[in-house]
Amino acid sequence: MTNPVSRRTMLRGLGSAVALPWLEAMGPVGSWAATGGSADPKLRTAPNRMAFLYIPNGVNIENWTPKTEGSDYELTSCLEPLKDHRKDFNVVTGLTADKARANGDGGGDHARALAAFLTGAQPRKTDGTDIRAGVSVDQVAASRIGDLTRLPSLEIGCQAGSMAGNCDSGYSCVYSSTMSWRSSTTPLPKEVNPKLVFERMFSAETGGNREQQRKDRRSVLDAVLSDAHDLQKNLGGNDLRKLDEYLTSVRDVEKRIQLAATLPEIKAPDYPVPAGVPEGREEYIRLMCDLMVLAFQTDVTRVCTFVIANEGSNLPYKFIGISEGHHELSHHSNDQAKKDKIRQIDRFHTSQLAYLLGKMKSVKEGDGTLLDNCMLAFGSGNSDGNRHNHNDLPIILAGKGGGTIKTGRHIRYRDETPIANLWMSMLDRVDVRGQFVGDATGVLTGLDG
Repeated sequence: MTNPVSRRTMLRGLGSAVALPWLEAMGPVGSWAATGGSADPKLRTAPNRMAFLYIPNGVNIENWTPKTEGSDYELTSCLEPLKDHRKDFNVVTGLTADKARANGDGGGDHARALAAFLTGAQPRKTDGTDIRAGVSVDQVAASRIGDLTRLPSLEIGCQAGSMAGNCDSGYSCVYSSTMSWRSSTTPLPKEVNPKLVFERMFSAETGGNREQQRKDRRSVLDAVLSDAHDLQKNLGGNDLRKLDEYLTSVRDVEKRIQLAATLPEIKAPDYPVPAGVPEGREEYIRLMCDLMVLAFQTDVTRVCTFVIANEGSNLPYKFIGISEGHHELSHHSNDQAKKDKIRQIDRFHTSQLAYLLGKMKSVKEGDGTLLDNCMLAFGSGNSDGNRHNHNDLPIILAGKGGGTIKTGRHIRYRDETPIANLWMSMLDRVDVRGQFVGDATGVLTGLDG
């Protein structure tokens, strides 16, 4: 019989600390079922996590929304890249971000769309320092369950954004580049450098000269191998295999980051530098996805936000043959050629979601997978980018939430149902109750079937 292992156990050495994945030797965690839910106890041996992924500028809605409801719906062309995982997510329609609307404040739909998405609050129209929105759902969760993990929450993204200045019709740039708000006046900037995300997750170093620390420090894993060897003595066969798989995946991500740092810079040709995406954007997004998976797998955090691109982003997608900017194309005025290009961009985004779901499903936890013990909301605060409407938002809810969500369906709610009701339902499933978000009116019914 193996000895119990604390969930707070970390592998340490040379100023580094590596959190462990959930292991059978750690025993079960609290269950949603124990407080009145309907979770499958076999799946609730691991903690429940929540993640929010944001895509900008809405979608080509006619190629996004399934025509029928229930489990027999047909995947649309925008959702077709997710076909291998259709039993692992729900398409959720009918939800509204009312506070992304003008409500008397005039232009600025892009800034409001991101700022109101997780807060359910009307952002104050200002490009000065007197910014104000609301507490975002991720931070409501972090304030209640963040003390259970090394990081209360993790905020990442794939496009840098300014925290000051005017970016959209008199709204501060902070609104269109930031999804997470700790308080109504405290936005949490996202980290867009994968190396710094990795260091935040796994390095115990603070202060000093960061570059010198990097030079002096050996690989994070090399520094903790002795600690890992001692831990292995207390693990059974399943846990030993899981620990080995985990350490291998950490090493893989670390090597990819180190390799990227050694590549020479690409010299711009002798003409104005285009406002385009860096080479390898798909790898960039997928590397961030891998870091999110590691963060959840190791229980470094149970809450993550991921802004794939800032709201109003005009990045071109040359790597899939689209030279025009995304925002420019989103105002297609029903031009079919432009709408087809938006559909291609939408498919690219859902392809990245498919990659993430596949990675989560590959991580085994108890009788289920990491994805079974996650709730992952993917979508936008804009619906049809051409109309700048904020009702009937394009939302995908992936993962079973520890057995509390029945997946594989298209669920349509009554139009004008606040999207904050979905956030309330997710909070419920991490045992955070009674904390209302923005304009929420309650929880959604029907997620558990």
